[in-house]
Amino acid sequence: MSAAKNINITLKVWRQKNDKAKGNIETYSLDNVSTASSFLEMLDQLNEQLINEKKEPVAFDHDCREGICGSCSLYINGRPHGPDTGITTCQLHMRMFNDGDTIFIEPWRSAAFPVIKDLIVDRSAFDRIQQAGGFVSVNTSGNTIDANSIPIPKDDADTAFMSAACIGCGACVASCKNGSAMLFVGAKVSQYALLPQGKVEATQRVLNMVRQMDEEGFGNCTNTGACEVECPKGISLESIARLNREFLKASIK
Repeated sequence: MSAAKNINITLKVWRQKNDKAKGNIETYSLDNVSTASSFLEMLDQLNEQLINEKKEPVAFDHDCREGICGSCSLYINGRPHGPDTGITTCQLHMRMFNDGDTIFIEPWRSAAFPVIKDLIVDRSAFDRIQQAGGFVSVNTSGNTIDANSIPIPKDDADTAFMSAACIGCGACVASCKNGSAMLFVGAKVSQYALLPQGKVEATQRVLNMVRQMDEEGFGNCTNTGACEVECPKGISLESIARLNREFLKASIK
């Protein structure tokens, strides 16, 4: 890895006062940005500069800064989470950019993810989808059975674990021309459908989650595949196929 250096960049940032206001792109010049810093650290530097200039800082979402929570989601130069692959925005480093670059930073673009302020969007639609069916029944009276005592084929366990790796960042929705949430819902359905603990509510779960997904205003899947490409956790399109199979079986029942 090359040694860190400082670069000067131009930022084109989406600014929007609230969900009712009309937004616009504002331009900022930022000097002496270390290529060793993360993208969010660069935004911290920008906000420090704006505060010193008595200007309103840019609102952006973040939490863990470790690629786990998914809240840092940003559209950077036309790509969810930026130009690198298999990472979230907080894992993107400024060494991916060059001195003199112009960087466009926007929030997710989806009718189901309304802008709250600047770069922050309301992704509570994902929470409501999970609440509609993402649970398993557990008998808490008496001696409960240890989950590890239930034999599960390794392939099923591995696939369920890969599906459960979805962090709900919304990159799949942001990258989809239809604003579809099928990859997200497919991952959440798959992590239960592949395990015996999830069989009890399997029928009602998939029906409820798909119904909630439609009510939230997400678009339909047309198998473009952009969601799989931009997913920071590499969730496969197989999750969508499994969701369709589970939904078909549940509908027939």
